[in-house]
Amino acid sequence: MSMIRDLRAAVRPRPSLRKDSGSYDTTRDPGTPSAVVDCAVYRDGARVATRAPLTPQEAMRQVRRDGGFVWIGLHEPTEDEFAVIAREFGLHPLAVEDAVQAHQRPKLERYDDSLFTVFKTIHYVEHDRLTATSEIVETGEVMCFTGRDFFITVRHGGQGSLRALRHRLQDDPELLAKGPSAVLHAIADHVVDGYIAVVDAVQDDIDEVETEVFSPVRKGTPRGTDAGQIYQLKREVLEFKRAVSPLLRPMQLLSERPMRLIDPDIQKYFRDVADHLARVQEQVLGFDELLNSILQANLAQASVAQNEDMRKITSWAAIVAVPTMVCGVYGMNFKYMPELHWRYGYPVVMGVTVGLCLSIHRILKRNGWL
Repeated sequence: MSMIRDLRAAVRPRPSLRKDSGSYDTTRDPGTPSAVVDCAVYRDGARVATRAPLTPQEAMRQVRRDGGFVWIGLHEPTEDEFAVIAREFGLHPLAVEDAVQAHQRPKLERYDDSLFTVFKTIHYVEHDRLTATSEIVETGEVMCFTGRDFFITVRHGGQGSLRALRHRLQDDPELLAKGPSAVLHAIADHVVDGYIAVVDAVQDDIDEVETEVFSPVRKGTPRGTDAGQIYQLKREVLEFKRAVSPLLRPMQLLSERPMRLIDPDIQKYFRDVADHLARVQEQVLGFDELLNSILQANLAQASVAQNEDMRKITSWAAIVAVPTMVCGVYGMNFKYMPELHWRYGYPVVMGVTVGLCLSIHRILKRNGWL
């Protein structure tokens, strides 16, 4: 049981919080069909050495003759490229169509002799500053066909490479000896680990926006945060949620329901993946609610700032109304007006006008309008 005890250490690298959790890898072996990244036979937990790269047909013939299982990795195959493999392994036409077309919802489908699993991979996009057009997360897809003696991965997108994961599994023969179900668990664990790393990075972006919204406004700087930044971050979180939420039910099924294609020793570890995925889902849902609150607070601050500006404009208009009224009265062409020819009329009128203006200014300032 030491193999099972060390399973998580074997398939899970140390997560990075803000750096790329997986290298980009679309390299294809020139000796194999164009869509095939790697094709290998595994027997007793070890990769069977070959002089030349194997085709999927040759690998499957070896497995049927000598036992073991074949793991084929493909990257964005065309219909014609995948049709040959689908016929060789007897894959269901509906699953084949989904694997070729991509843009599928995370799911688990059971067919007679295979399981079809869809994972959405998430990659955090580094950026110097969040803007209204910043791309926060990039998504890709990994489709997995799990059979009794084969495991096929179909990857879409420029990220989510499984090459490093394959090498780690090859370094643990006891784990690979458990067959295709061990590979399925390793990929599920790898994908969810990527979610955890992205969650931490997105949390930093949300904290940064929250601090900017609620920080004191310095004189000479615009009030509030650009609502477009918050809305863009909310859209990226929504994309993240679409990858995480639908996957929870498939992971629970893999951990709870006995399946003949899943080794019982491996099945219990899908529960751990489901637990981590549930925690990620809670955090992503919390991000959505928090961004709603931040957006509302930002709009409220903008409304308050506009009200303050309107109060200031109204206050100065009230002050200016005093000299306007006085000048309007004395600007009328009446021949007989009191104090019109009085020697001290001008300084008295100007003094009264200035005094009234100062009094109004003091009252408004004391009440917080200026």
